[in-house]
Amino acid sequence: MGTYLIPRDTKGEGRILFIFSKKALIFTFVGAFIGFLLYQVMKWINLNVVGIILLAVFALLGFVIGTFKMPNTTAFEITKKTGGENIDDVILRAIKFRLKNKNKIYVYTEEENK
Repeated sequence: MGTYLIPRDTKGEGRILFIFSKKALIFTFVGAFIGFLLYQVMKWINLNVVGIILLAVFALLGFVIGTFKMPNTTAFEITKKTGGENIDDVILRAIKFRLKNKNKIYVYTEEENK
């Protein structure tokens, strides 16, 4: 009798602390580092609470960028074209586009002759 592979759910096995994948953890640390720099600036001007809030917001923003995907809706132009892709891939592609084309976007229009 032969052996058979029994399928199992392995989706969450590559995650750290159940919610963090490696990529999400890296993005969270980068966001927290940026927030920590802003916290240090706010601490110099005696706004510690604002600095802590900024640190938390940037860490959360890093987590969202590293974890979630673009929604697949037709409500907005960007979600029509990028629905279902990782947010960090969309941001990286937008940065590459801006650097490559030097902010030039070509639009073809018809002109009326008068």
